[in-house]
Amino acid sequence: MATGTPVRPHMLINGKLVEASDGKTFPVYNPATRAISAHVPEASIDDTNAAVAAAKAAFPAWSAMGGAKRAGYLKKLAALLRENKEELARLDSIAMGVPVATHHYALTAAANFDHYSEAWTTVQGQASVNTPGLVTMTLRQPYGVVALIIPWNAPCHFLGSKAAPALITGNTVVLKSSEKAPLAVARIAELVSEAGFPPGVFNIISGHGVPSGQILSRHMDVRALSFTGSSRTGKLIQEEAARTNLKKVILELGGKSPALVFEDANLEKTVEQTQFSIQVNSGQVCMANSRIYVQKSIASKFIEAFKTKFAGARAGNPLDKETNHGPQADEIQYRNVLKYIEEGKKSGTLALGGNGKLESTNGFFIEPTVFLDTPETSRITKEEVFGPVVIINTFETEAEAIAKANDTEFGLYAAVYTRDVSRAMRVAKALESGYVGINCTSPLTGIDLPFGGYKSSGQGREGWLYSMNNFLETKSIIMQIDEA
Repeated sequence: MATGTPVRPHMLINGKLVEASDGKTFPVYNPATRAISAHVPEASIDDTNAAVAAAKAAFPAWSAMGGAKRAGYLKKLAALLRENKEELARLDSIAMGVPVATHHYALTAAANFDHYSEAWTTVQGQASVNTPGLVTMTLRQPYGVVALIIPWNAPCHFLGSKAAPALITGNTVVLKSSEKAPLAVARIAELVSEAGFPPGVFNIISGHGVPSGQILSRHMDVRALSFTGSSRTGKLIQEEAARTNLKKVILELGGKSPALVFEDANLEKTVEQTQFSIQVNSGQVCMANSRIYVQKSIASKFIEAFKTKFAGARAGNPLDKETNHGPQADEIQYRNVLKYIEEGKKSGTLALGGNGKLESTNGFFIEPTVFLDTPETSRITKEEVFGPVVIINTFETEAEAIAKANDTEFGLYAAVYTRDVSRAMRVAKALESGYVGINCTSPLTGIDLPFGGYKSSGQGREGWLYSMNNFLETKSIIMQIDEA
């Protein structure tokens, strides 16, 4: 699709690309220009129920098909994602502002569909003759209809990381995109149709949390739900599930990820990596290291190097391949980040940035921002900002660093920088976090490791060796045998 081509998003329900049944749409604005990028179908209650009904009807045949045949559809979709990677990058850019130069999410989505297309042979139970007179076994079987609610900061990636394991294990899917970034997902709906998935197997709808997200959360025919997004929304989903059918819920939620920098760290590498972590995607990353704790003896040197690096971010039109710092996703996000910055100015010392650029750029750009000497009790230290805003505080002892890092209700990702191997492992064990990087930080992850959070950062784990378990029930079978 050429730049400037009108975007006509559709939903995919029961194998057909459709508008909302009541004709309602909502506008999506380009956050770099505030021009309307598209009008997107707003799934109604009837549309959401129709998608679930289609998935339920398609489940018996899809689950009985066999992994090898299901794999063929996933492989075809992976190839189409790669073929359309530049278009998908453009659509995400004009929806939520991610620079096309840093957009790799179509490729990670394709990698997920390729990986899981080969992973179906590992879906196996166990057998035993340990109980006298019995042969016992377990079966791993799909839940049925699975709902997937994905975030706006990397929609292509999350579509792949959730839908691929759900589908290959024999579940049928209803996926809801975020109202902030539905355009690339709507294009993927067309690719799903092109890949030839049987009607009802993979349904994709667009809309807001109410009504469509709420309906999926409370729907009696949805047996499992995977959500990535804010802790607030995750709690609402959990409440709806508890009130209705106790569907299995997997939650990957927010973070306030600390990086601990000791005096023996490789300063140049540490500055480069921690700056990238908070600046990538304009800070709109759940695992961004938004808090950095630096040992006092090297604090001044670290801070000056970090400020220089962070100030060098190239803000501009996200469609320009020289841009590596885009706008916030929309006006709501822009205003929210600015509110936190104003709070930060009251409690800490502003060392860099601190301004919105809407008036001068006509887009929702926020300067890379650094606060120093911010109280651990302040809102900007405790709460997830989700913008290019970092707090740099200091510590003297290892115990102090650990205590400050853990003094939060979040626990998604943490990092420790030191050349002392024993210290690195002591700190890694002590940090209350589902993921810890040693001499590296987010967004770097190990492809075969589980990803998920402690505390309010979620429940459950995702990853290439783990996600299929989220979508499989375990059934125990005993068979009595006659002894000779």
